Amino acid sequence: MSFFQRHRISILHLTFWCVYSLFFFFGLNEPRHGIQPDIKEVLIDTVQHVSMMMIISYINFFYVLPPFLKNRNAGQYLLRFLTTFIPFVFIYVILERYVKDGYTYHERYFYSTGFIQRVILTTFFIVMFVCLLKLIQEWFELDARKKELENEKLTTELQFLKAQINPHFLFNTLNNLYFLAFTQSPNTAEVVVKLSQMMRYMIYESNHEKVPLSKEIEYIQNYISLEKLRLEDNFPVSFEVQGNAEGVRITPLILITFVENAFKHGVTNNIKAAYVSVKIILADKNCIFSVENSKIPQQAKNVKEKSGIGLQNVKRRLALSYPDNYTLEVEDKPTFYKVQLLLHLD
Repeated sequence: MSFFQRHRISILHLTFWCVYSLFFFFGLNEPRHGIQPDIKEVLIDTVQHVSMMMIISYINFFYVLPPFLKNRNAGQYLLRFLTTFIPFVFIYVILERYVKDGYTYHERYFYSTGFIQRVILTTFFIVMFVCLLKLIQEWFELDARKKELENEKLTTELQFLKAQINPHFLFNTLNNLYFLAFTQSPNTAEVVVKLSQMMRYMIYESNHEKVPLSKEIEYIQNYISLEKLRLEDNFPVSFEVQGNAEGVRITPLILITFVENAFKHGVTNNIKAAYVSVKIILADKNCIFSVENSKIPQQAKNVKEKSGIGLQNVKRRLALSYPDNYTLEVEDKPTFYKVQLLLHLD
């Protein structure tokens, strides 16, 4: 947060009083009846006037107005306001008469109704303007609290969505591990090692808002390796990265769901033409992530599995983490399914 944002209310108050003081000073410094006012007297009068205006304004600002903003009792506020405003105007009029005329009654204007009316109106408008600054301050604080609550809500929701990924991934991988163990595959031990590496990343390294893209790529590579071991390389699986991922950061575990869905719904031992293609293209902080997979005919599926939870999750995370900074396109054809995600990364 910048200095101006942190102190915007104080700067607003200071600016107002500086501008008002200058207007008052130059207004008094105007020649009257061909006589140039004494600048020292004008300066003293300006300091006196502005000081008095500040006193009544901030009595209202700090002590009279806050109870009204809290309780919204207009009658109580009016009573409190008048009990401070009327005595102040009375004191100010007496002080002005003493300073300007010494109660000699030579300057008849200071004893006129017009002078009292001018004091009342000037004081009232100054107090109301500073009162308006208080309302602006309240609005700023309310807006800041609202944004803070929204950020807390978004953070909590992101943490919840991210927490859903762990059991979802673990469930899928344990299914793969069970299959390998059941078939007594020699790759079971390697799967356990890779699973351990991936779980370490999920538990310890992905607990940040953003992580290096290179770590995320490594995680996807490990996942694809696990799937290839399970499938025993019976299908073409490609993973290509174009561009330099160094210094680029991304929201953790935002891409893996698309890869999981490609293997879950795109390959089966019953379909020899199955394939999965994953590509990441990096250019000028833009990441184009595409996943394409073959589609399993409906009759080839043993069970119509419930799907879509993981995809809904990642769409929500994209909306929260990259508002207005991503484009998601889905191409659903009879023989293949393709997802292309464009992200603007840090």
